[in-house]
Amino acid sequence: MPVTVSRRGLGNRWFILISDKQGMRIGIEGNVVSRLAVAFAAALGLGLALVAAPLPAMANETAPAGERSDEVRIDANDPLEDVNRVFFSVNNGIDTVLLRPVAEVYRFVIPGFGRNGIRNFLDNLATPVVFANDVFQGEFSRAGTTAARFGINTTIGIGGVLDPAEAWGLERHSEDFGQTLGVYGVGEGPYLYLPLLGPSPPRDLLGRGVDMALDPINWIGGDTAEIVGISTTVLNVIDIRARNIETLDELERSSIDYYAAVRSLYRQSRRTAIRNGEIDFERYDLPDIDPSDLD
Repeated sequence: MPVTVSRRGLGNRWFILISDKQGMRIGIEGNVVSRLAVAFAAALGLGLALVAAPLPAMANETAPAGERSDEVRIDANDPLEDVNRVFFSVNNGIDTVLLRPVAEVYRFVIPGFGRNGIRNFLDNLATPVVFANDVFQGEFSRAGTTAARFGINTTIGIGGVLDPAEAWGLERHSEDFGQTLGVYGVGEGPYLYLPLLGPSPPRDLLGRGVDMALDPINWIGGDTAEIVGISTTVLNVIDIRARNIETLDELERSSIDYYAAVRSLYRQSRRTAIRNGEIDFERYDLPDIDPSDLD
């Protein structure tokens, strides 16, 4: 699902959270100097890396910006579209000149099996947040799978670098508090695209804050925890971008309006995540079919 970054301050303390398309959560805490370094890394267009495979964009959201009427803006639930587009362009520009080149070097230097090990390790760190949201949603079977995965991969999988749990039929899934709110009927709210954070409608923005509080990494203090947090955050940013180079290139090439395509893609991916991958047939107003007509 979506890849987003959130930051939260508390007095002279601060936190940054990164979420990847698979539900990854990394929270870190640090001082003012560290904050600048991590915020800069987070600004490198992370909000663009939303999903691994594009979904069809909604037709009523993809008209070029200059041709969009007020009615279309209301229908897209994007009342601050002009401001959102400015922030989108800034993040996209930084991604083009800095994050993408770094991601290309990362992919060239580190072989595929090494990148997979890094991804597994980072995903394993997200497990406590996933588990908590499984429980909040009443998905106790999925919570059991999440807990079993964490125990197996942390031990047999050498700290999560390997993923033997998946080979044993325990597949990974993602959950976050934004999804939890959606499960209980909380609406997304107006679309927002914020600096550093990327797509951030109110429901998901609130969800990130709760997930940040749930992340055990944020409960640990000291310089060592800060260094680990910053290192894993930066690594996560680079790894996610490296895995989405071709996807984002294709999305931009094939889109009449790149901003609208990303917005539509984000919304569709979030709806799919809330439904745990199930298709909402009612949303698409499909015709009823009598089985007897197929004889």
